[in-house]
Amino acid sequence: MNTHPVDQYLRTLTRRQLFQRVGLGVGGFALANLLNNDLSAAPKNPFSHFAPKAKNVIYFHLVGAPSHLDLFDYKPELQKRNGELCPKEMFEGKQLAFIRSRPSLLGTSKESKYEFKKCGKSGIRISNLLPHLQTVADDMCFIRTLHTEQFNHAPAQMFMQTGFERFGRPSLGAWTNYGIGSPNKDLPGFVVMVTGQYPGAGNSVFGSGFLPSVYQGIEFRGKGDPVLFLSNPKGVDASTRRKVISAVNQLNEMQLDGVGDPEIATRISQYEMAYRMQTSVPELKDISKESQTTLDAYGAKVGGAGFANNCLLARRMVERGVRFVQLFDQGWDHHSGVFSRLPGKCKQVDQPIAALIKDLKERGLLDETLVVWSAEFGRTPMGQGTGGSGEKTAIGRDHHKEAFTVWMAGGGTKPGHVHGRTDDLGYGIADSPVHVHDFNATLLHLLGMDHERLTYRFQGRKFRLTDVHGHVVKNVIA
Repeated sequence: MNTHPVDQYLRTLTRRQLFQRVGLGVGGFALANLLNNDLSAAPKNPFSHFAPKAKNVIYFHLVGAPSHLDLFDYKPELQKRNGELCPKEMFEGKQLAFIRSRPSLLGTSKESKYEFKKCGKSGIRISNLLPHLQTVADDMCFIRTLHTEQFNHAPAQMFMQTGFERFGRPSLGAWTNYGIGSPNKDLPGFVVMVTGQYPGAGNSVFGSGFLPSVYQGIEFRGKGDPVLFLSNPKGVDASTRRKVISAVNQLNEMQLDGVGDPEIATRISQYEMAYRMQTSVPELKDISKESQTTLDAYGAKVGGAGFANNCLLARRMVERGVRFVQLFDQGWDHHSGVFSRLPGKCKQVDQPIAALIKDLKERGLLDETLVVWSAEFGRTPMGQGTGGSGEKTAIGRDHHKEAFTVWMAGGGTKPGHVHGRTDDLGYGIADSPVHVHDFNATLLHLLGMDHERLTYRFQGRKFRLTDVHGHVVKNVIA
């Protein structure tokens, strides 16, 4: 009887030998560390507590924290008092990253491109640095009073995404993936795309923490293999890969029957998902069939990479049922040269995000897709004129945890709405504060999950994204 050489070879190996040799000789089979989202192995919507407003999420995290005061929170009083020493209560006893002596107030640049324009029927003011987003103001829902507990980047990124300032907790995307799963068995339920460098907190901001690793975010790259080790190694065709995966999974199933470790079930699903993704991912990444009108609207290029392409891919992903798409964009940490550096960053993201909102709306997807703009904190209404070692720099803004702006669009949020108000100088909250835990509770609510009931038992107690805090901000829900 003729037997495939792979079958003959596998029969001669012990399980340990097989994993050792596969790991060393065929890098494509190392997908177990990366492709962890075969949600056919996960329960379907175990934490769907009520009818959702949103089915999918596209979440933008602007790494470094853009200056909300120069983009979304218009403060004429701050402009009027530009250059004055800040009130003592804004400095003394406060946590600041780099400012060491009492600073001066810093208004927005007087250049016309920094002026705030009343936009749409809502009349919401948005900076001229974001002319494309100005055209979709009536689709946006602003929270101007978000506040956090962390004033340094990595802990604040962790706190924003996981509800905890240290490593080891599941991210919002992982909680979503765990809570309601994904309808597409051929693509991960939680996909991550990064432009620029990684956030300071690394891949923990999209990790699964103590949740089974099947729920973690899977990074799609702009160049090379969209996902590491997705392609077959040289000399390995699809048929051979299928045989090896089947053999490995048979061994894993035997081990699962013996020890009952859920991570073994995850491992099995990893290999199966990886195999299916060899077909589904190239099709997803191929934007050549998009109309030239669509490509131009986003500023995307066939065969290109970058933020614009990632925004278009995000739309293609939610069309295919990917539950949670997260885009991290680096380069917003403007301690110096804020007025010279901010326009360039705005230009990179303004057109693609506005195009995404319009595209989703035209395709009837905006009502069920929650678009989120966020960062780890805001920037101070006081100027920073020195670097970390005390050297003089072009004027910038320091980290600010007391109040900052985020916004949402679609997904059951109130269009053309503003929640909360900061004080006249944009330093503190005048009314309707929203804590990070409140914000995350609200996002889960829009997805049909009660943040108090979405729990996972670990080390003897039940954990949740919002810890023991959080209230849904009902005023932003349509």
